[in-house]
Amino acid sequence: MRVSRFSLFGNAVVFALLAFGAWLWWRNVSRTADPPNAAVAILAESAEKVGVDSSRGVPRRAGGPSGPLIVAPSGLAIPVAGVRADQLTDTYTASRGGGSRVHNAIDIMAPRGTPVVAATEGTVEKLYFSHGGGGITAYVRSPDGQWLHYYAHLDSYAPALKEGQRVRRGDPIGTVGISGNASPSGPHLHYAIYRMSPGERWWQGAPINPYPQLAGKAERG
Repeated sequence: MRVSRFSLFGNAVVFALLAFGAWLWWRNVSRTADPPNAAVAILAESAEKVGVDSSRGVPRRAGGPSGPLIVAPSGLAIPVAGVRADQLTDTYTASRGGGSRVHNAIDIMAPRGTPVVAATEGTVEKLYFSHGGGGITAYVRSPDGQWLHYYAHLDSYAPALKEGQRVRRGDPIGTVGISGNASPSGPHLHYAIYRMSPGERWWQGAPINPYPQLAGKAERG
């Protein structure tokens, strides 16, 4: 009888220890579902501002275009959905960096998240993230290889956009943002066109003014 009582007591102790261990395990697991700590939260907030997936450190991808596609007489579509030609401003060669450089592009102002679309057909040659420059960028080369269209300060890429992909005029590229060295108070698309010589790569080329091509107006003399 004494052996039996001892066995029962021992089993009860073992069961209690197992139950306590299970409770500790459950509590530890449940804590992992709590909100992230401050450092992770700050990282996530910063990633949100520049369109980067904080879990992987890569540009975040977004939805497709909305709004009317406006095509200029040149055949190029205005690459920000819903923006009219009379809303464009010629910022080509405007002073930047306190006069240290010129602006070889135009800035198309629009609310953050406004869809950015391909101005013309081509192939996505490069998707590149520049921390201190254009931020989240896309380079699309024309089918004849002579022109490169540059989209910068994006908030995100379009879903499934990838290098080597063929795009048509009006296909989604991404969304307007403030990535790179863009001012947080002025989200916009930095849009440039480069004339490419044979053999030149995506970081090369000679810039031309996109404004006359999109606005249908004569280039400034």
